[in-house]
Amino acid sequence: MSLNPKRGTVYVVDDDEAVRDSLQWLLEGQDYRVRSFESAEAFLARYDPREVACLIADIRMGGMTGLELQDRLLERQSPLPICFITGHGDVPMAVASMKKGAVDFIQKPFDEAQLLALVDKMLQRAREAFAVHQQAATREALLAKLTTRESQVLERIVAGRLNKQIADDLGISIKTVEAHRANIMEKLGANTVADLLKIALAPVPPTKV
Repeated sequence: MSLNPKRGTVYVVDDDEAVRDSLQWLLEGQDYRVRSFESAEAFLARYDPREVACLIADIRMGGMTGLELQDRLLERQSPLPICFITGHGDVPMAVASMKKGAVDFIQKPFDEAQLLALVDKMLQRAREAFAVHQQAATREALLAKLTTRESQVLERIVAGRLNKQIADDLGISIKTVEAHRANIMEKLGANTVADLLKIALAPVPPTKV
């Protein structure tokens, strides 16, 4: 067993046991953590969206198809990168899946080097999406500490309003505005106005992949 940390988690969803075993052998041989499922339903019951991972799924399966699984993940606003395994007659469906955000598709029998390169690409995308999600969650947690009045003051600071203008806008004294500014800086862990703006104006990740 390798002493190195795993390179990432790969979910494999395919109703063909031979395909699942083959992919698991290939990916574990490259030190990926592999979690295999015989159906989309079984995968959805166990999927943890907090894990940095990617998904390889057959496009045609008994029960829920790969495309239906993709739709379910989109409904959950999941950032999970997806690659589909397709048969020769499935290319139009695979193209449709890419229009919905799938990273790529590979045809059976698949080329091992191509698949491994694709997994690496998907996990890199997953790590980037996870980092953006974590930053957004941290920002939301910080902003949630503010009172309604502090949020109103922050909104005006971001708009470039001066303390006197903010005081006039809200019908409060300049000293009260200054006190609110100090509280906002402390709660958001900002040392400068530039720090404050970085937090307040941080990009929000898209709700869909």
